[in-house]
Amino acid sequence: MEPGAGDGAPHYNENNGSRRPGAMSPASATDAAREADRIRPVLKRLWGQKKWDPATVRAALLPLGYEEERTGSNGKSHGGTLTVRAMNSRFSEGREVTPEGALVGLRVHDDACVTAFVQKSNYQVTTNGPYPETGCFEPPFGH
Repeated sequence: MEPGAGDGAPHYNENNGSRRPGAMSPASATDAAREADRIRPVLKRLWGQKKWDPATVRAALLPLGYEEERTGSNGKSHGGTLTVRAMNSRFSEGREVTPEGALVGLRVHDDACVTAFVQKSNYQVTTNGPYPETGCFEPPFGH
């Protein structure tokens, strides 16, 4: 059995590598924590106002000085560090459902992100290294 292999399934670590964030340097972790502390009160205020659609969340975060991330058709970054998008859809009661709310990803450094969400039930702000295939956002499922 592989070390850290969850339930002991063969190739668990290999098959789930895309779901593990990269490591952050201590300096990057400090910077990411500082940015998380700037974002948290904004999301707390929006949650209290029952405003969690992506457009409203994006508009509330841009005045903090972040620039919206822009990517080309090939997925290559053309600048900016902030991404605010709809929640991940999931299969529920026989159909795809996208819950109300917004996901937030802020690229602080190449090795550091702030990820957050705000939705009807709660909000959360965390820091992490980037994921190999999806940047700041945890992939919804492995492949």
